[in-house]
Amino acid sequence: MPTLSGARRRGFPPEAVRNFCEEVGITKFKGITDVARLENEVRKVLNITAPRRMAVLDPLKLVLVNMEPGQVEEVEVKNNPEDESAGSRKVPLGRELWIERDDFMIEAPRKYFRLAPGRAVRLRGGYIVQYSGHLTDPESGEVTEVHCEYLPGTIGQSPPEGVVCKAAIHWVSAAEAEEAEVRLYDRLFDHENPDAAEGGFLSVLNPDSLDIVTSARLEPGLGNESPGFVCQFERLGYFCADSRYHQPGRRAVYNRTIGLRDSWAGK
Repeated sequence: MPTLSGARRRGFPPEAVRNFCEEVGITKFKGITDVARLENEVRKVLNITAPRRMAVLDPLKLVLVNMEPGQVEEVEVKNNPEDESAGSRKVPLGRELWIERDDFMIEAPRKYFRLAPGRAVRLRGGYIVQYSGHLTDPESGEVTEVHCEYLPGTIGQSPPEGVVCKAAIHWVSAAEAEEAEVRLYDRLFDHENPDAAEGGFLSVLNPDSLDIVTSARLEPGLGNESPGFVCQFERLGYFCADSRYHQPGRRAVYNRTIGLRDSWAGK
């Protein structure tokens, strides 16, 4: 069952729990409060306080074919767009990068604005890149590498004439990336009132309440953060360095605190 101890380990900020309790109030009658209200309070607090970092959970290699092997540049990225006082940080960008596998599609639908043949995207904080080719595994047909050309002079600038760029994707430089284990926690039950479910609460346990990703790649520095460090992995959600297994200098272990939006609303 969810506990305050478990919530702390996942990175729930104390003020979010206090805000939730004040909002719900006290009643003489037994009632059920949607857990989404607690989750929304967590998002409100972390949106303001959590620094942003980049991480890739399902890595796909992207090669900038017009960048020299061994060439590394540093790009500046804001630590928190909601807090100007948080400043910025420099992130290495090399010829080979990791991007999310679902940020590339060979046959993209009309409203898919990320990377695909004939399309361009912006690397978060970096260049606009244009698709130039890809490699696939001969047996499985799975894409193993995406090739792009970066457009010089496009950092912080609009795309040049004739180039359409409607999306920005996060990335991690392959040479400097840190390997990590990331635990994707979700709701324990898939029913809003487990005790009222036919068959009892054991019948509505969510089989996807924990998904452990062992191949994640993080931007440099995240492995050296202290246990309990909370940040937003851009476009993925809020995450916390595990208080038990994460140790600076060793393979990083992060827990998902909460997603960026309520994925259960439509369910």
